[in-house]
Amino acid sequence: MSAIEIKSLGHSVYISSNFYELSNRFFSDAKNNYSKFVVLLDENSSKHCLSPLLIEIDFLKDALFIEIESGEKNKSTATCERIWEQLAHIKADRKTLFINLGGGVISDLGGFAASTFKRGIDYINFPTTLLAQVDASVGGKVGIDLLNIKNAVGLFSTPKAVFIYPPFLRTLHSRQLLSGYAEMLKHALINDLEQWNNLKNLKVGKLFSDAELAQQVRIKNQIICLDFHEKSLRKSLNFGHTVGHAIESYSLQNDKIPLLHGEALAIGIICESYLSKKICGLDQKQFNDIIRYFLATFKKYKIKSKSFATLLEFMRNDKKNEGNKMQLSLLSEIGKCEINCVCNEEQLIESLDYYRKLIE
Repeated sequence: MSAIEIKSLGHSVYISSNFYELSNRFFSDAKNNYSKFVVLLDENSSKHCLSPLLIEIDFLKDALFIEIESGEKNKSTATCERIWEQLAHIKADRKTLFINLGGGVISDLGGFAASTFKRGIDYINFPTTLLAQVDASVGGKVGIDLLNIKNAVGLFSTPKAVFIYPPFLRTLHSRQLLSGYAEMLKHALINDLEQWNNLKNLKVGKLFSDAELAQQVRIKNQIICLDFHEKSLRKSLNFGHTVGHAIESYSLQNDKIPLLHGEALAIGIICESYLSKKICGLDQKQFNDIIRYFLATFKKYKIKSKSFATLLEFMRNDKKNEGNKMQLSLLSEIGKCEINCVCNEEQLIESLDYYRKLIE
């Protein structure tokens, strides 16, 4: 069966459960087109996902393998500097191909390192988690965290290609699957009521088909192609993320086992659905539907009132803000998202307190 191809800006996303179909799309000529090959991975992708790559693309056995520790805490300037130093050590030139094999941290960090080394070398992504496959696989955002602020340093840079291999999902823990599922639900909430209703009946533990993953990539890709640099429409993809990123940053700073991105996003969606009802007139019935489903599906996280000030400080650093205005993307109804919705700090605290009381 042929790989599904989705054309994005400057590159294609290929999806296939046949690894040969994926590798043949790009690597048949790659050996002649590039001088060196570098593979960035973590301990999980090294253990579970590297083998198919080396079996189908045998010349990658001679590549430089850079292994970092998994986890958001390693998406840092220190890790990036280590990658640059290893590239310099092997005398990587601008004809070097950088291959990201891993989840969102790997693709964000690796894409940033490749895009800035010698003003940019080619890179490709093999996303191995559900979150990376349905979200980080398209959009061209690369970056690193700074002072626990998510993606504080970064740029827009597109890979040469993205290869999604659904069987990689068999290697994931249920937490990782649910983390990616949160982004899938967000796509539905901002885009399509029917899809929201369909996703609620999905069994998250099963292996997603090529077609199901392709549908998710297409939703985001349609938005990206209309607004790559996030001047307007693309901001809708940030629904749930102003509060969600703040929760994620707080957890990273304070918890021994930090929340995953999707777990924090689920909390952000609950809080921002509350703001959607208050500010954008989200229907009470639809609001109740969202809250019930997210509470039943995702991990609950205790937020104390004394942490609100810290969470607000993280929100003040959100990239969507302009001047002193806190700007969120909120729902007017399921399937319709309004951008640049101004919220004051009292309203944001109110939404956090709403979630706090929900789980007491």
